Amino acid sequence: MAVEVVTFGCRLNAFEAEVIRSKAEGAGLSDTIVINSCAVTNEAVAQARQSIRKLKRERPEARIVVTGCAAQTQSGMFADMAEVDRVVGNDDKMRSDAWRKARDAFDLGASEKIAVSDIMSVKEMAPHLIDGFASGLPRVFVQVQNGCDHRCTFCIIPYGRGNSRSVPMGAVVDQVRALTERGHAEIVLTGVDLTSYGADLPGAPKLGMLTKQILRHVPELKRLRISSIDSIEADSDLLDAIADDARLMPHLHLSLQSGDDMILKRMKRRHSRQDAIHFCDQVRRLRPDIVFGADIIAGFPTETEEMFSRSLDLVEECGLTFLHVFPYSPRPGTPAARMPQVAGPAIKERAKRLRAAGEAALRQRLQAEIGATRDVLIESEGQGRTEHYLPVAIAGERVGSVVSLRITGSDSERLTT
Repeated sequence: MAVEVVTFGCRLNAFEAEVIRSKAEGAGLSDTIVINSCAVTNEAVAQARQSIRKLKRERPEARIVVTGCAAQTQSGMFADMAEVDRVVGNDDKMRSDAWRKARDAFDLGASEKIAVSDIMSVKEMAPHLIDGFASGLPRVFVQVQNGCDHRCTFCIIPYGRGNSRSVPMGAVVDQVRALTERGHAEIVLTGVDLTSYGADLPGAPKLGMLTKQILRHVPELKRLRISSIDSIEADSDLLDAIADDARLMPHLHLSLQSGDDMILKRMKRRHSRQDAIHFCDQVRRLRPDIVFGADIIAGFPTETEEMFSRSLDLVEECGLTFLHVFPYSPRPGTPAARMPQVAGPAIKERAKRLRAAGEAALRQRLQAEIGATRDVLIESEGQGRTEHYLPVAIAGERVGSVVSLRITGSDSERLTT
């Protein structure tokens, strides 16, 4: 075994896992397991710790390195684990030098475990062209932004990722072109706060301009998809691209978090309930077949049943299809952790109701697809996804191809053809 990366959390971590593997193997590490951790909830941190213990039991000879957001924010906790050999910071993990130092520390038997730099001092972001993606994956991610300048009261991620920084447009276009030339059919733009893209670059280009540049300069790209966005920051160029270019997939995932205005204020979000509804209505007029997903937190501090009901109603009022439900989890050091907390059983019950609403919305959308003809990206021998990111059970199609298929049914979780 050379280097194995076990990833928790977001799509950005999934992208960065490929960089980590390439850098660590390039530095000469072997028999090493890297845990790329997530800090968004207590559960995510607990899962990383459980995985570390399990992996060490199964493979006692392997060295274990922990990195990611949880390693950045709670480095001492991981260093105190007997199973952990080294803790690498969240920016450091993207640098070859950090992995060379880890190799040298292992070779010398150094006792110091923590190699975590100040994430807030990081001001620039280098592009990372990933050779590992040449393995034929139909869908690949391109990181265009990292970090966040906002300070939502529930969120620990800025302290794990640092302030917002962007990859220059030319470098992004070059990477998309290179990946497209290797045969990847779909590119997903990803970042921590994607709609803040470009604020730190000369001329402050926005996400919409980047999207248009990619579509213009890489005409052979079949499908471009945008990951989670903050709808209040969506710019006019982005809306134009959604309306005018079929290669930009009709699927947006929104960072909504709540449907109640008071809770949104206490979260320190920058949009209101009506802003969210208006945005969905506006985009649906531009692209009538658009599908929306959303992040929603259940049981944020001070949330009453009436406040929660407004989040539940948002599923219908915004026409949401995919829900990513987070039971509220207090993160140490955040303002929300000091607010009056909702009882644990109530949080779980509200999360369950939100998930049920999301499942019902997805079933409804799947049913509405019957009879339509969709372009399906074949992800594996058994599944593909439509332009709207709806899963399709398939058989007999070449992985990586985009095939026009008529939808004939649904099994409540996937479309069938």
